[in-house]
Amino acid sequence: MALKLVVVTPEKKVVDTDTEQVEVPGELGYLGILPGHAPLISLLKIGVLKYRAAGGEKALAISTGFVEVAGDAVSVLADVAEEPGEVDVAAAEKERARAEEELKTASRETLDAIRARLELAQARIAVAGGK
Repeated sequence: MALKLVVVTPEKKVVDTDTEQVEVPGELGYLGILPGHAPLISLLKIGVLKYRAAGGEKALAISTGFVEVAGDAVSVLADVAEEPGEVDVAAAEKERARAEEELKTASRETLDAIRARLELAQARIAVAGGK
């Protein structure tokens, strides 16, 4: 059995493939999805989406959005979904450093936005093979 994985952003379809399993960063933690999974709809948080396809394990840096599992289909709608080749590692490292510095003096009003920038930078670096 296989899962049909489709990942889309407002700009484009990023992935449309058959896969053996999918791991997505759900709002309450990472969700592992295998063929025959119970139907579900969940919010996504910023993180790394992983899936196993014919060429091995692949990963995307994704931002907030939604995931729906229905039958053996996994549909992901995210604000951002970047493959390793699309990640500008130098820019992500600069963004991570900038966000870490801003966290030191963040106010209540800006804390969530800074954390989101930090988490997305970390996900981009992880997908691109960084630390």
